[in-house]
Amino acid sequence: MTLHPAVANVRRGVRRDVADLEPGDTVLVACSGGADSLALLAAAVFEGREPALRVIGATVDHGLQDGSAERATRVVEQMAGLGVDETVAARIQVQGGGLGPEAAAREGRYAVLDEIRERFGAAAVLLGHTRDDQAETVLLGLTRGSGGRSIAGMRRRFDHYRRPLLDVSRDDTITACQVEGIEFWTDPHNTDPAFTRSRVRKRVLPVLEDELGPGVAETLARTADQLRLDMEYLDDLADEVVAALPDPVPLDALSPLPTAVRRRVLRLVALRAGAPAAELFHEHVLAVDALVTGWHGQKWVDLPGRIRAARRSEALFFEGAEA
Repeated sequence: MTLHPAVANVRRGVRRDVADLEPGDTVLVACSGGADSLALLAAAVFEGREPALRVIGATVDHGLQDGSAERATRVVEQMAGLGVDETVAARIQVQGGGLGPEAAAREGRYAVLDEIRERFGAAAVLLGHTRDDQAETVLLGLTRGSGGRSIAGMRRRFDHYRRPLLDVSRDDTITACQVEGIEFWTDPHNTDPAFTRSRVRKRVLPVLEDELGPGVAETLARTADQLRLDMEYLDDLADEVVAALPDPVPLDALSPLPTAVRRRVLRLVALRAGAPAAELFHEHVLAVDALVTGWHGQKWVDLPGRIRAARRSEALFFEGAEA
């Protein structure tokens, strides 16, 4: 029997992403019960057989919707039915902490996935984001003016996390589930116009496809891939500079740097001093950069986390604001 193209596409993405793992390695697959993550899980089980990978299925209940606990129980049953070696279900309490509900849920989800990964010693954690998710992320970054880092979209790999389906369409994951007889849940938040991403998914991208022709999601995702290569190169340069910088930071070590590298360096130094990444914005970095390139006597720049950047004696000091 010929393998359905949608199933083949999903399996190919997983096969490519686990090719560097060793026999006996453990792979953790995050599964929400939606088509993307269930298609990913089924492919991971199939592709993990020959290299003898141990596949763990994990679902996280955010407790944000009625019936979420029952749904998590159902996902555990599905994961077991698909042949994983072990299942895990975790419930978290989402707390804003200054973040929106989506960002807070994402932060909590990654925190618990990190704990599960450490418990099982997993070599990799697979996430079910698709090419369509990538296109939506790029569009959101463009509209928010978030700069190259946001337009570059989601990383294919970071830390222990991998996204094998960034070259696979959402239609393919849905079709793969249908072909394999896997029932999947459709999150009502995905169609709720109260959420910006939902409006991009249901209104904006379809209009672009109608007006500009098919393939918009694919080209947006490809743009992200191309831009990310440039971003990662500049980030690597900045990492090398920061590793050699003393504290305080001499101005003559910053002034000769190209603007794109210097501003990355200043952001990293601020993070090193204790500024929280989620609250350190581009405007903060520009203000610190002005201490180097456009200084006219300003004494300091206040940064998130009660950190203050100040220019004194031809050096930049990053210190507690009370100082």
